[in-house]
Amino acid sequence: MTPTAPARVLVVGGGGREHALAWKLAGEPGIVEVVVAPGSAGIALEERVRCVAGVDPLDPGAVVAAARAAGADLVVVGPEAPLVAGVADACRATGVAVFGPDRAAARIEGSKAFCREIAAAAGVPIARGAAFEDAGAAIAFAEALDDDGAGVVVKADGLAAGKGVTVCHAIQEARSAIRAALAGAGTRVVVEERLDGREASVIALCDGRDAVALPAARDHKRLSDGDAGPNTGGMGAFSPLDDLPDAEAAAIVARFHRPILAELARRGSPFVGALYAGLMLTTRGPVLLECNARFGDPEAQVLLPRLDVPLGALLLACARRELAAALVALGITGDVLPADAGAAVGVVLAAAGYPGTPRRGDRIDGVAAAAASGALVFQAGTARDADGTWRTAGGRILTVVGRGQDLASARARAEAAADAVRFEGMQRRHDIGLAGAAAPVGAGTASGGRA
Repeated sequence: MTPTAPARVLVVGGGGREHALAWKLAGEPGIVEVVVAPGSAGIALEERVRCVAGVDPLDPGAVVAAARAAGADLVVVGPEAPLVAGVADACRATGVAVFGPDRAAARIEGSKAFCREIAAAAGVPIARGAAFEDAGAAIAFAEALDDDGAGVVVKADGLAAGKGVTVCHAIQEARSAIRAALAGAGTRVVVEERLDGREASVIALCDGRDAVALPAARDHKRLSDGDAGPNTGGMGAFSPLDDLPDAEAAAIVARFHRPILAELARRGSPFVGALYAGLMLTTRGPVLLECNARFGDPEAQVLLPRLDVPLGALLLACARRELAAALVALGITGDVLPADAGAAVGVVLAAAGYPGTPRRGDRIDGVAAAAASGALVFQAGTARDADGTWRTAGGRILTVVGRGQDLASARARAEAAADAVRFEGMQRRHDIGLAGAAAPVGAGTASGGRA
């Protein structure tokens, strides 16, 4: 028996990740309409997708009203901020099925100190570190941790759109980063050891108890080629990985996701949604860098096109706490969702000024040409004039995704499609997925927020 697919889905958000979710869901049997709130002009171009502008994704009441107006069988919350604001709580309180954790469980991303607490209690391998409210104590800890000169990582405790991490190679950098973090809106800072290895993202669909993983992906956080420049929300991603093949994501679920789920449930905060484990693949094995409470961006843009299963039915099953039964009904065995044998590479095109203050209003040319090449073009920071001209309207503007039978062919298609797009001051990397994409190495910067 095939699990029930939601006829109408409301996706909350309006970025590249939400565009990928809407694209994937709208193409599945049984789904009549996907409504995106607030969405964007670019997302609205997809067939069977309708956007509802003016809905504040941080307003739980507004999201519930939009779900009711759409007759939604399922709400899927894309970004992290609405989860921390309690949007999922409001949906559940009014009887609306929702894929996304309650505010209490979303603290796994909303507070890096809380993530460390949960990981330690769950017995999950995590980088050595601690949280501090006092700059002097944090600096003293950083100096002791950097005894071998390997450097430390300083993290703002709260949400930072994927950019609240500073990798410090010298102790003076750490001192400055700690003071800056505590001088900002946050009241705590996390200081951790700097790990050597390659980063990987493993995202699992969870129903509070059971979990099933998507294939692993690798995000590139730094702005420029060779992992130079400042941290961003993510400048590109690819899947599969040579050092963490699809099938091996099952071991990650057993070692990381399930213990974390059990600990959250033990505390009365069962996690229903996409639990993202940002890992460093070290010589002593995978180590947790941090958790996110939703699909990664840009990881979702390369993972969803690879899936060979109906996502909507699985998300609804998670919302109903029926994931195990849905997997059996679909004939899925094991802890990793079936995916095609090919590869996907996503290249992010960002605005001038990003990741600081992005410049807005620049004309974008070549969007149609990129799509005509066979690439998927997921829109994030775009707006459209009355005459049809696309304009920059955010930090990360587009994610251009190439697919192929292997990483090399997927990368070539992504690069060719990205070459077709032009706007003043455009920033992009040219090494996403290159030669297995060893980068980022030794960064300790996993985070998948959008910006």
